[in-house]
Amino acid sequence: MQYDAVLFDFDGVVVETPSSQRLYDALGRTYEKFGRSGPAPETFQELMRGDFESITTRCRSLGIKTDSFCAQAAREMVRTQREEVERGLRSAYDDVAAMRSIEAPLGIVSDNHPTVVSTLLDRFGLRSLFETVYGCPLTADGLARRKPNPTNIEAAIDDLEAEAALYVGDRAVDVRAADNAGIDSALVSRADDDGTDLDVTPTYQFSSLSQLPTVLR
Repeated sequence: MQYDAVLFDFDGVVVETPSSQRLYDALGRTYEKFGRSGPAPETFQELMRGDFESITTRCRSLGIKTDSFCAQAAREMVRTQREEVERGLRSAYDDVAAMRSIEAPLGIVSDNHPTVVSTLLDRFGLRSLFETVYGCPLTADGLARRKPNPTNIEAAIDDLEAEAALYVGDRAVDVRAADNAGIDSALVSRADDDGTDLDVTPTYQFSSLSQLPTVLR
């Protein structure tokens, strides 16, 4: 199959995934800013899933404006992820070097905050590789665009004027998003994760990005 564009998820594909515990702690600091105790584990999961309706309901019960809560949570989570990189707790994967041999235009479509994605791309000297970059801010619209919603993938395809794109991710939701966008998918299953528990079927499955160029030739 010939592809005229390749799109990548960010966390778990280009850079190491952020620590769930540190993100949870960041949400806890958000609660403290509003003088509230918490959060409940369910709140963290709702935020990670992009469940804006449930977040709004919880904010209403706490007497907090949802927009204010999400803006503060975004600030805390962005700061936490920047600190991870500055402290050497999170880095880019070595096999991203394989992207430099891909002739097709490249893009990023991530559920992480766009500020985090842009900051880390600059930090690791990768920004010039990608012609278009999409993240999801912590707003009603941003959360609604999280995968498996294909909106950001479709927007990136339009940016690159591609007719046959490939989306590379590391989770089942990435494969579903590619399916919803009507394009092929590649799943990167690193380390001991062999992907056998997936309820979806990617077009390709790799243990490293270094294998990707072989299907693009």
